[in-house]
Order: sequence, then C-alpha cells, then structure tokens
Amino acid sequence: MNTFHLEVVAPDRTPFCGEAERLLVKTTEGYIEILSNHTDYLATIDTGKAKITADGKARVASVSGCFLSVKKNNVKLVVNTFEFADEIDLERALLAKEKAEQLLKESADKEHTAKAQAKLMRALARISVARGKK
Repeated sequence: MNTFHLEVVAPDRTPFCGEAERLLVKTTEGYIEILSNHTDYLATIDTGKAKITADGKARVASVSGCFLSVKKNNVKLVVNTFEFADEIDLERALLAKEKAEQLLKESADKEHTAKAQAKLMRALARISVARGKK
C-alpha cells in the first residue's frame, strides 16, 4: 500500500513520526481520512479520536485540538494532547470526567463553563479510546 510521511507533534513529545498508510482524525468540520497523495489541506483539529494505520496495523488515540497540515505527501498533526489507547489511565480519565461534570454544575460564568466543557470532552474521548470503542 502507498504511504505518506506523518509526524504527530505534541508539546511534550512526538508520539509518531514515520510512514503511514492512513490517518483518520476529527476536525472541527467532522472526520477526515488522509491517504497517500492527498491534496494539500489545512484543518483545525477537534477533541476526539485519531486512528493511524502504519505497517498494516491500526492504532487509536485520544487527541485534542490544534491543526492538521497536508502538503506534498507530508502530513503534520500538531496537537495539544495525544495518547494512544494503551497509554491512557482509565481510572484517571474517569476521575477527570467526574471533576469536569462537577465544574459544569458549579460554573457561574461563560469562561469557566467553556473550560469545564473542554475538560469533559477530553475526558470522554480518553475514556472511549481506552475502552476500545470505535
């Protein structure tokens, strides 16, 4: 199968750098799948799941925001957070969900509500990926 160069960059690490066959990722407009020779493309990444297929094996990750750039068969996924399913601490994610839900109940202004909603969405994505839901 044809491949493209994929680099996933997070603030604290580069969780993936190499040849990939597919990248499925959630943008603010919905999910998009990148294959070899995809047209040049730029998108904003949303909180959700990403699936990288390399060497015929797919790995799912929880991802949150920033951007995706595709240019001449080079793909860069710049993210705030990125965790493969086997890296997620499910208990910690469940606690984060509970805390975010509590913050939502207690928040009095728009800024705090928006932050709590973002935390809840990230926790839900992590829980879903950790539990192996597609």
